[in-house]
Amino acid sequence: MNTNQLHHLAIDALNDLKALDLVSFDVRELTTIADNLIICTGRSNRHVKSLAENVVKKAKESGIHYIRMEGESEGEWVIVDLADVVVHVMLPATREFYNLEDLWEPVQELRETCSK
Repeated sequence: MNTNQLHHLAIDALNDLKALDLVSFDVRELTTIADNLIICTGRSNRHVKSLAENVVKKAKESGIHYIRMEGESEGEWVIVDLADVVVHVMLPATREFYNLEDLWEPVQELRETCSK
């Protein structure tokens, strides 16, 4: 599966469970940690966990072997690392506090709104 397919798989998995304020950054030219970063919000700890778990489930069903997840026990901020795509799922207050979008402000023009 190429990076674009993996990116769309993650977006679709998040949209399946109604992720809020979903945005994506293409960071290929800026970092080696990933090709795409996806940031979204969940309504509750349970929703945050479910969103992240759905991304993992869809990735496993598609045969992705490199999957790492961190933060699922707390459910305030869960990171799903799919190697080329990194997904951040957060509670509203956590997202506002850390404001990851501003860290990537130089790539503002690369931001893609991914909500349906």
